[in-house]
Amino acid sequence: MQLHDVHEGIHKHKKRKRVGRGPGSGHGKTSTKGHKGHSSRQGYKQHPLAEGGQMPIIRRVPTRGFTNGRFKKDFAILNLDLLEAFFDSGDTVDEAILRAKRLVKGRHDDGLKILGDGTLTKKLTVKAQKFSKTAVEKITTAGGSIEVV
Repeated sequence: MQLHDVHEGIHKHKKRKRVGRGPGSGHGKTSTKGHKGHSSRQGYKQHPLAEGGQMPIIRRVPTRGFTNGRFKKDFAILNLDLLEAFFDSGDTVDEAILRAKRLVKGRHDDGLKILGDGTLTKKLTVKAQKFSKTAVEKITTAGGSIEVV
């Protein structure tokens, strides 16, 4: 290592550029903005994602996957921990009851899907269009039953 190789920490306390302080500063007159054009005007703001003439990064990155919105399925999803909290043992759970209790909101054209997040200790009869594998396991081990509508 030579003396000219030592460069760490040299610019640690770099002075800020003071623009518009006269010709002696090297940053006077146009204040580093150049002559004319919209970028030299007062109030100019460039879009944060603008990259000049370069191809934007959002268009350079390859796309992954594709979902045709015309055939996309829209299910209302519900986890088992909500069933545990809002229902008693022996109850029957379906989409109408869930909407009445405001656990399912909005328009979901393809029905209800039950997911297996959380624990279930109550014996419930659950009616839905779809179930995840873990949800089926947890409902049946708790003594409940499922019905695919």
